[in-house]
Order: sequence, then structure tokens, then C-alpha cells
Amino acid sequence: MTDNGPPTARTGYDVIHGYLRSLDSSPGVYRMLDADSRVLYVGKARNLRARVSNYARPGPHSPRIARMISETASMMFLTTRTETEALLLEQNLIKQLKPRYNVLLRDDKSFPNILVTKDHDFPMIRKHRGAKSQKGDYYGPFAGAGAVNRTLSQLQRVFLLRNCSDSDFETRTRPCLQYQIKRCSGPCCGMISKPDYALSVKEAENFLQGRTKGIQEALATQMQAASEEMLFERAAALRDRIKALTQVQSAQGINPQNTAEADVIALHTDGGQACVQVFFIRANQNWGNHDYYPRISGEEDMAEVMEAFVGQFYAGREPPRMLILSHGLDNDDLMAAALAEKAGRKIEIVVPQRGEKAELVQNALRNARESLARKMSETATQSRLLKGLAEAFDLPKVPQRIEVYDNSHIQGAHAVGAMVVAGPDGFDKNQYRKFNIRGEDLTPGDDFGMMKEVLTRRFQRLIKEDPDRSTGTWPDLLLIDGGQGQVSAVRQIMDDMGVSDIPMVGVAKGLDRDAGKEEFHRTGKPVMALRHNDPVLYFIQRMRDEVHRFAIGTHRAKRSKAIGATPLDDVPGVGATRKRALLAHFGSAKAVARANLADLKAVDGVSANMAQVIYDYFHEQG
Repeated sequence: MTDNGPPTARTGYDVIHGYLRSLDSSPGVYRMLDADSRVLYVGKARNLRARVSNYARPGPHSPRIARMISETASMMFLTTRTETEALLLEQNLIKQLKPRYNVLLRDDKSFPNILVTKDHDFPMIRKHRGAKSQKGDYYGPFAGAGAVNRTLSQLQRVFLLRNCSDSDFETRTRPCLQYQIKRCSGPCCGMISKPDYALSVKEAENFLQGRTKGIQEALATQMQAASEEMLFERAAALRDRIKALTQVQSAQGINPQNTAEADVIALHTDGGQACVQVFFIRANQNWGNHDYYPRISGEEDMAEVMEAFVGQFYAGREPPRMLILSHGLDNDDLMAAALAEKAGRKIEIVVPQRGEKAELVQNALRNARESLARKMSETATQSRLLKGLAEAFDLPKVPQRIEVYDNSHIQGAHAVGAMVVAGPDGFDKNQYRKFNIRGEDLTPGDDFGMMKEVLTRRFQRLIKEDPDRSTGTWPDLLLIDGGQGQVSAVRQIMDDMGVSDIPMVGVAKGLDRDAGKEEFHRTGKPVMALRHNDPVLYFIQRMRDEVHRFAIGTHRAKRSKAIGATPLDDVPGVGATRKRALLAHFGSAKAVARANLADLKAVDGVSANMAQVIYDYFHEQG
């Protein structure tokens, strides 16, 4: 990567023209930077010299491009072997650098899958999010946790597969509640044979692969046979399973007959804002939809917005075999080749004009229009609330980023700090942060000490990563759960770090601790309150409740993990299978730790070398 040309204070066409002498016709990626070396724009080119020459002379540029050119003080270039490589690199850099003049996909959430495990005699079925590192078959993606949970609930009613952890399975001596309410077949206690359970697993996977007709016919045949043999309880159970299977299919809405695997992507723009709806079609089933609101200037054409969205959306995700789009791309073939290179198989991009696929696009477009209308209404309301907040607390400007902090613990145990972020688009969950309290010298329950640790870590990182406050990650307002003492303590922390210019408000309950009677504390100013029916008060309450929810949820997750942990989790080379074998043989982790070398060697699946590792681990620990 090279910066071709001497540093200069000039900007605009002349600066860009100066780079032409050192460029050839290679494909590659270029970056346009301002006078402070901030990246303004990242672009790809089949021919770098030809592309840059377009920026080097006044011409029929759009207002957005003309502004970008006028601010350009330097450029950087990286050549690639092919234009396909340039496209992939461009999208990765856009996601990483977030340039001001690029169309930017702001939501980077991962999508859940359904996992059917394959490392146990009685596989479990559960929701999975993240890297596909566990052995098993993955089905997805689903648009969200709700879509997965609904499908899982109905699948458990139909196929009666377990969802308990392996450790629960190994230690259970009688069937759990899931068995009692007919959501599990009770393999942990021998209520179903291994072959029969394996058949249920196979049927569940057939359903997730779209092969449902045979399952329903088989269940109907079994129900009829049970009825004829006057086994009415079994017939009723089979009837309930058929009904649950039908409910899964009806809850999915539109299930295309001729589209087995595709993402349907529809774009709608209005008033300088955009909404993209993505529907996930897998195994001829609709597995939900999700809406996105990419950042645009309003001057881009639809092809540019769609191409930017598709490139960034699949930069970290596996694409399906087909993309069905509402608008074509400037480079359909190039994008298909780039995605195919990434996925290792052919990817087809279509913009249908008629038939089933066109109906899918029209349905997605309708959702995009309705979602954008709701979003624009909510944004207008949010803007009024932010303006009202600035007026209520005499802030120097309308806040664009509010950070709200809280702690959660039980008598100091499993303590966590939490930060949520709100702004013009409401809560920005991608920006939420959790902090495991590390201070060993803290007194249990020391909320002041915990808040000091959280804020110190937060702002030390900000000072290190963004000292110029240019990335938009610095808060315009801090909301702290607490009264005057908490505010004074936090102000001292901020002064010590040299960031005392950030406004701060402490939110404390009133005398009788009723919601609606909150008191607000600010440094050097008298305590104040807001009218009981003031929309700004409701806004603050929502932010406080959200940080409470996030802090408590984080604390519970940490506590549950600690409760479920065993010393075996930290032994090198002991994974889930060996852990199960050790617990089954000795009965508890404590017994494993006390076992002698000969007993460890007697465990199935534990070699002599592994037994030595386990023995050394516990005896060196002691």
C-alpha cells in the first residue's frame, strides 16, 4: 500500500491529478483522504488510472462527488490481481473504515441457526449463534431469535427432541418437565430407544431440509393405525404432533414452491433515507425477514445502494445459492463472481420480472416501504426527544450519542458493569458494552468503585483509539444511575482523565421511589425534576430501564456460567466428550480431582498420556 505523492495542504482536482503520473491500468482499490488523513471514500476500479482521471477534472459530477473531490487532500492505492479481488477488498475496507461518502451498512448483527448436534448418542436440537465450531448439522440462517424459538418450540412438540445440556442429560435420574408436557421423549431416562430417537432426529432434519410431505403422511398413517387398535392416547399424541407440524408451516407465511434456497433483497428509498428488507428462504420455507437502514446521502442511484448493501452484507456471511433482488447492480456478474469465489460455489443473482420470484420481491418491497415509513416517523419523534433533552438540561448541543451506565451484582458477587447507547435512531445495540468487574481490592457491593472501574476503562480506551474525537464514538451526554454522591464521584473520575467537558446527569428515584418522581443531579447545579407527563421524562425512564435490563441480563449470564462451570473446563485436552466420560465414571469433578493415575487410565476414551495430563493438572494446582 503506497501513498503516491508528497504531502500537501491543497485539496481538489489538482491534488488528484498529481497522482495520475504514478498510476497504471491495474485493477485495485483507492482511498480518498481529507486534510486530517480521515478516509472520505473507498472505491474499486477495473483500471485505476482511468477511474482516478474521472475525478481529476471538473465534469458532470453529482453534488455529493463534487463535495468529496473538494475535500480530498491525498489518496492511497492498493493494486489487486483481478477486479473481483478489488471488489472484495473494497467492501472489507468500507466496513472497517466507515468512510463518510460511502453507502454504509450500519447493522452487523449475526443471525441464529438451528443446530442438531452429532457428538452424542442422543443428539440435541438448539439455537446456535456465532462460529460453527461444534460438531453437528446447522440449519439457517433465521432472521432472528423469535423465528428460531418459534420453530424450535414447534419442532420439539412434533419430534420430541431434547434441548438439555449434555451434563444435565448425564446426571438426570428421572424425566424432567419437558417430558411431562410432551416436549421431549425422555432419552435421558431410557423412555425411548436409541434407534427410535435416531429416527426422530432424521425426521426433524428432513423437515428442516424441506421434506415435510412424507413426515405428515407417516404421522397420519401411524395415527390411523393407533385409532383402529383403540390406542386412543397414542392417536391423540400423534394428532397433536401433526397439528404442531401444520402450525410451523402456516406460521412461516409465504413458502415458495419453486425457490429452494435464496435471499430476497428489496430496496426502497424516500426522503434521503433507505430501507432494505431481506427475506431468508431455505428448503422452500420462509425463515423470517430483517430490515436494514443503510446510511446514504440521498444522491445515489438505486444500483449503487443495492451493490453497496449486497457487498457489505455478505462480507462476513455465507451467501445462499441465489440472490433475488428488486434492483439490478452496476456489476451483477462481478458481484456474483466475487461471492462465488468467497463461497466456493456458484452464486446466481436475478432481478425477476414475473412469476413466483417477482411475487417474492413485491412482498419484500411492500415490507420495505412500510418499515421505512415507520422508521421515519420514529426518527422524527426521536429528534424531538433529543432536542427536548438538550433544552431540559441546558446542554451545549442536541446529543447524538447518549451513554447510560449501570452495575449489577449480588452482594458483590459476579459483578458486571453495563453501558447502553441511544441516539437519533433509538437504541444502538451494536454499541452496547459489558464490563466484567476486575478490581480485586473492591469491597463487595462498592458501587462507586465499580463505576470508577467501568468509566476508567471506557474512557482510557476512547482516549487511546480516538484522541481527536472524530469517529462519533465519544458521548455527548452521560446518564448515571444515582444521586449527587454518584455524580460527584464520576465527575472526579472524568476530571482525572481530562475529559471533564462531557455533560453528565445522575438519575435518582424520588423520596417515595415512584417512577415519575425521579430527581436529576448535575455538577454545580440544584436538583431538578421534570413534569410527570413530560415526554422527555418517559424517554429517560426508557433509557434507565434498558440499561437495567442489559446489566441484569449480563449479570445472570455470568452467574449461570459460573454455576455450571467445573474444574474440568480448564484441563488442557478435556473437551465435552472426555468431560462426560470422566463425570460418568467418577460421579463429580471433585472425585476426578482426587483420583489416582490408575483410576484415570481406566476411563473410556482417556489414554495414558491424557490421564497423566489430568493427574498433573489437579496435583500441581493443589
